[in-house]
Amino acid sequence: MAEFTCRLGAPTGEVVTRQIEATSENDLRAKLEREGYRIFTLSASGRAGLMSALNRDTGPRKIKLEDFLLFNQQLSALLRAGLPILQAIGILRKRVPSEQLRIVLEDVEEKVRAGLALSQAFAAQGDTFPRIYIATILAGERAGALDEVLLRYVSYQKTVTEARRKIKKSLTYPTVLISASMILVMVLSTYVIPKFMQLYAGQSEALPTITVAVVSTAEFISANLIWLLPSVIGLVIFLLFWRRTPQGRFQIDSWMLRTPVAGETIRQMTIAQFTRSLATLLAGGITLPESVEIASESITNRALRRASEGVLAGIREGQPFTDSLEKSGWVSELALDMIGVGERAGALREMLDEVANFYDGELEVRLNTITTFIEPIILIFMGGLVMTILLAMYLPLFYMIGNLGQGGAQ
Repeated sequence: MAEFTCRLGAPTGEVVTRQIEATSENDLRAKLEREGYRIFTLSASGRAGLMSALNRDTGPRKIKLEDFLLFNQQLSALLRAGLPILQAIGILRKRVPSEQLRIVLEDVEEKVRAGLALSQAFAAQGDTFPRIYIATILAGERAGALDEVLLRYVSYQKTVTEARRKIKKSLTYPTVLISASMILVMVLSTYVIPKFMQLYAGQSEALPTITVAVVSTAEFISANLIWLLPSVIGLVIFLLFWRRTPQGRFQIDSWMLRTPVAGETIRQMTIAQFTRSLATLLAGGITLPESVEIASESITNRALRRASEGVLAGIREGQPFTDSLEKSGWVSELALDMIGVGERAGALREMLDEVANFYDGELEVRLNTITTFIEPIILIFMGGLVMTILLAMYLPLFYMIGNLGQGGAQ
């Protein structure tokens, strides 16, 4: 007998984690399904778990999003053409360009051939596939419309990816300008300004105030560069590693929410992604409690995710979804009003789609506005910085020329 760690969805709707002994994984899966449990994860513990871990690669396999979406589009087309699932996966396994995806599909094919449902076979791959994808497949299996839900998932994923692409595109140019400004300051402080100051050697008392200030700053940076630069790099590395810890990620996400512009932008982006994930799951026939639990995993900001933990509990206690969402405290009043109208009218899924589309549009306008304002501000800052340094370097020269002119006139 081997011991297995199981994360299960109970018939009552609760999610539980249990340690269960069984002769094999397949026997345990069959037993749990007969008892009405939904299996999220199932892994061997103890010596069996150690041997299993040694016999497989550690960590989830990384699969490119483009390859993953192409596979789902082709799978949907083959299923629509009437091919059995096992045959469709076998055909696509031989054609996918990604080696990682091919390895995963081989395992999926083996599990389906052994009698597991497609959703269970994908769930057995660990964290390789998101839960919303597995839940979507499960919904398609229940409704007998797997090809349709796969296309709906592909459409959802493309929309989310496009929103992220727009955010990255909006931030690229400001990031380049800020980096160029930092490099400019370093070059001028360590090389250009010291060369110029050789012209004014012995005249420090007669230098203008602006020159003294710029030269003092440059001397400080140049003298302390040997520890200043490693300190900055070390701080960045520390923040990157700290952000990977649960506490660090939560603190940084909380700080981001408190910033005037970024905080509201993050909230709008989260509302759009959460409502779109929820609408996709509801459209596939997943119950509202299950949909909320899975869609909450799409909330990337840890502070907002923690604030949303009470939503699922409120729904299970019988509260309306809108009231439970309002208690979380981070969803805008406009979104709550729209969701409330949809819930009372029995058109929650359709209204969630409308909310997602609305905030996608709002987010795009907001990003364009932020970019429009940030770019000239950074350019003005860079121009002002260069002008200040040029004045600091050339003003003493103008004073010297003026003094020579006055001396010649006398």
